Amino acid sequence: MSEPHPPDPTYYDRPLLKEPIWEWAIPLYYYAGGLTGASLVLGAAAQLTGSKKLELLIRRCHWIGFFGAGISGGLLIYDLGRPSRFLNMLRVFRPTSPMNIGAWILTGVGGTATGTILFRGRARFLGGLGEAFGFTSGLLGMGLATYTGVLLGNSAIPLWQESRRVLPMLFGSSAMASVGSAFEMLVENSQQRRITRTFGILGQVAEVGAAIVMEKQASVVPRVGRPLKKGLSGAMWKTAALLTTGSIIIGILPKRTRSKRIAAGVLGTVGSLLMRFAVQHAGVVSSRDARASFHQQRAGVSAI
Repeated sequence: MSEPHPPDPTYYDRPLLKEPIWEWAIPLYYYAGGLTGASLVLGAAAQLTGSKKLELLIRRCHWIGFFGAGISGGLLIYDLGRPSRFLNMLRVFRPTSPMNIGAWILTGVGGTATGTILFRGRARFLGGLGEAFGFTSGLLGMGLATYTGVLLGNSAIPLWQESRRVLPMLFGSSAMASVGSAFEMLVENSQQRRITRTFGILGQVAEVGAAIVMEKQASVVPRVGRPLKKGLSGAMWKTAALLTTGSIIIGILPKRTRSKRIAAGVLGTVGSLLMRFAVQHAGVVSSRDARASFHQQRAGVSAI
């Protein structure tokens, strides 16, 4: 058994924390949940305008919410192993637990998105009920797009803990970017694309800004911020930022052809998805680092 290094002691170079056991399904869940939530937020905002011209956009946002909630639930259940484990999380309501609140938010999103599709546009009471479901799904969508950032920041893993203030903003802005990128690739209607492109570019700019802030906050203790700069996680993190920046540049170029729109959409989608995998992998690397937690504690910046 190796002895600790005198100038930089640890407990025999053993990690203080257990690493996350989440598999590939969880970063995909971050992405799918963000896309779902931001779509419902955009749909609810379009509802507020009362414009008939936006009706197709509203319906598409709600359908994305409907299918996205199902996909998100499937990914979460896959990671949990059995459907009963997801249902067990709904046996209690614990506001102090981001994981428990997240399960309730996802359940609420699925229910309200379904209710919106079934009832919105019908006559009288049912139509009003559908409108209410649409607005409620938008409110819950904000929670779905950001709660995973709260969940990670609530952990003891040094990198995530030091980034706890910015992670919800990073995930929320990336969710907006995901919606804009999806519509760029898949929708031909120019009016819809104009709205979603603005929505998406705002999200991308905010995502890049939040990523810069996160790296700066985490690097207050250099050892804690190392996974965002070194190794595979650092390469993923930097590549994600480059892809998102490339999508922004293509998105604001004049003479927007279909090929440019698809290129911007693909770059934005891959960048948003890769960012989540980078955050996940960087957290694993941080948990394995025998010195990160000790450096964090000695610097006196630990949140726990």
